[in-house]
Amino acid sequence: MEKIDRREFLKRLGAGAAATTASLYGCAPEGGMRPAAGSEIPTDRMTYRTTPTTGDRVSLLGYGCMRWPTVPGAGDSGNNIDQEAVDRLVDYAIEHGVNYFDTSPAYCKGYSEFATGTALKRHPRESYFVATKLSNFAPSTWSREASMAMYRNSMRELQVDYIDYYLLHAIGMGNGMDDFESRYIRNGMLDFLVEERRAGRIRNLGFSYHGDIRVFDYLLSRHDEFHWDFVQIQLNWLDWRHAKEINPRNTDAEYLYGELQQRGIPAVIMEPLLGGRLSKVHDHIVGRLKQREPDRSVASWAFRFAGSLPGVLTVLSGMTYPEHLQDNLRSYCPLTPLTEEETQFLYDTADLMMQYPTIPCNDCKYCMPCPYGIDIPGVLLHYNRCVNEGNIPRDRQDPDYRRARRAFLVGYDRSVPRLRQSSYCIGCNECVSHCPQNIRIPQEMARIDRFVEHLKQETL
Repeated sequence: MEKIDRREFLKRLGAGAAATTASLYGCAPEGGMRPAAGSEIPTDRMTYRTTPTTGDRVSLLGYGCMRWPTVPGAGDSGNNIDQEAVDRLVDYAIEHGVNYFDTSPAYCKGYSEFATGTALKRHPRESYFVATKLSNFAPSTWSREASMAMYRNSMRELQVDYIDYYLLHAIGMGNGMDDFESRYIRNGMLDFLVEERRAGRIRNLGFSYHGDIRVFDYLLSRHDEFHWDFVQIQLNWLDWRHAKEINPRNTDAEYLYGELQQRGIPAVIMEPLLGGRLSKVHDHIVGRLKQREPDRSVASWAFRFAGSLPGVLTVLSGMTYPEHLQDNLRSYCPLTPLTEEETQFLYDTADLMMQYPTIPCNDCKYCMPCPYGIDIPGVLLHYNRCVNEGNIPRDRQDPDYRRARRAFLVGYDRSVPRLRQSSYCIGCNECVSHCPQNIRIPQEMARIDRFVEHLKQETL
């Protein structure tokens, strides 16, 4: 079989490449792209859930639009989204039953809404549900005028005259209740959004939660007043009971989900893979999962876990490449729910995972750009990757120490340009308030820098 890179693969997803696609995937040209026998992805088997308040029939797999593919070599400035690739991914997703697309004014350096709207505009409006957010994080956007301008701009960027699912974005971040009241209460924006729902310009109103649990509990305590149609929470098989161990400011997903279940509020799930970390686990965890399900991907366990829970409306995934989309479609076309025994197996696996602690970076890039040029996610993700791969050298008596030391240092220089590494952090704290995981980024940069310098100075 001919070898192709991801960009070429994206091109071949289009109808214009039907003949080539047929030869690659063993399908008739008029049938569209389908994998060969043994890995067939049906176009009519998606699992759906129903929104109680509006009766929407929502695909269990939701498309997270935070990580759209970019044009190679386009650089980091301006709109570098590969619109052609986005169009083809959206077409393939819709063809296979995905109808929920989640974006934000904050995603992809502010260009996600436009790219998402451009791709969706090519389909009948009734064939998809679009979700976006009031992402008024910065104090300069807290005024009523600025927040309303952001809301109305989302309509223009998405090229729609109503929004199906609208969220107060990342409540609980920063200074908790103080920031929440500045963003949504004192400026009257929450009352305004409730009125917009009444007028039909918002069909479902909810919020996404990160951080201070007091804000989450407060909004749920006012459910009888605001009538939340849905709530977006971080949930996966590691965060179910270990979120607070991973990050003291986080809340275990078991509690968040349970509170929504008590009130009959549908849950939209974000971070089912914990920023990709649950698809890149330590080798011995991979072996444990593969022993049970050799033909399933490691990631599929996380999607089946989230999708098996009653009351989950949709599970979001930021699918940059076709193989991500196809693997997730296999998990939900249709869903095979986890058994009680399989769920317990994942809880036990989570306990084992906690023996390999990582930094809770989900690569959302809210911390970027760093005023001093540091590639903050790149540094943290390299460290996490080395933890997962066993390349964190600790004990010099370990016979594997020399190999792990070299793997960490060489991999660091390859992953992060030297002028963008942790050593250039001055501790300005500019990034801290933007991190939805509340990571103490300057402290982590200093710790990693000390670790790197220690490894460099050692003589073996």
